[in-house]
Amino acid sequence: MANILVVVTNVSKYPDLERATGLWLGEAVHFVDEMDKKGYKIDYVSPKGGYTSIDPHSLEKDQMTGLDWKYYQNNDFLNKLGTTLAADEINPEDYDVIYFTGGHGVMWDFPDNEKLQKVAMKIYENGGIVSAVCHGAVGLINIKNDAGEYLISNKKVTGFANSEEIAVGLDKVVPYLTEDKLVKRGANYVKGDDWASFTVVDGHIVTGQNPASGGEVAKEVINILNSKL
Repeated sequence: MANILVVVTNVSKYPDLERATGLWLGEAVHFVDEMDKKGYKIDYVSPKGGYTSIDPHSLEKDQMTGLDWKYYQNNDFLNKLGTTLAADEINPEDYDVIYFTGGHGVMWDFPDNEKLQKVAMKIYENGGIVSAVCHGAVGLINIKNDAGEYLISNKKVTGFANSEEIAVGLDKVVPYLTEDKLVKRGANYVKGDDWASFTVVDGHIVTGQNPASGGEVAKEVINILNSKL
C-alpha cells in the first residue's frame, strides 16, 4: 500500500497584481482520484501548513469537468486542503511518492523551501517517485543531493511551457518562466502541444506539462509503483 504526499501552495494572491491565485484545482483532483481508486493513503502538505486557496480561475466553466465538480463538493477533500501539514512536519520515510501540484502561487513558495526539497530528495533516494504537474515543476528546480548536484540535471522533464504562459498573458507578471528554469538547471526539457495532456517519465521522475496532464502523471506513477511490487 503506497503512501502519497501531495504538495500545494500557501500563496493566494500575486504579489504585484490584483489577482487571486492558489491551487489549480484540477491538478490535484485528477491525480488524487487515480490514487484514491487504488486505495493509496494521501496526505497534503504545504510550505507553511494550514490553508491552501483554490485559484478561482480554475473553477471557471471551461476548466471544470464532472470529476472536478465532484471533488469541489466533497467536504472531506476540501477540509484536507484547509488543514494541510507543514513541510517541517513531514518524515520522508513515510512516503513512496511526492507530487507537486501547480497554480501560479507555487512559483513564489515552492522553489526556496529547503524542507520540501530535502523531503523530495530523500523519497527519491529511498527508491520513491518525485512527480509534478504544470507550474508544480518549479518544486523540482532546487532539489539537490548531498554532492550538490541538481536532481533534474540531465533528466528528461516537462512543465508549463513558455508558449502557454504567453498565451495566458502572464509571462511578464510571473518572476520567471517555468520552462526556462528547468532548462537552466540542466534538464532536458520537452513539451507536447499547448494545453494537451503530455507527460514525461525519466526513471523515478514523472512530470506533466499543463493542467490537462495530472491524471496521466498519476497513471505513470502507478505504473512505476506496480513495477516495484
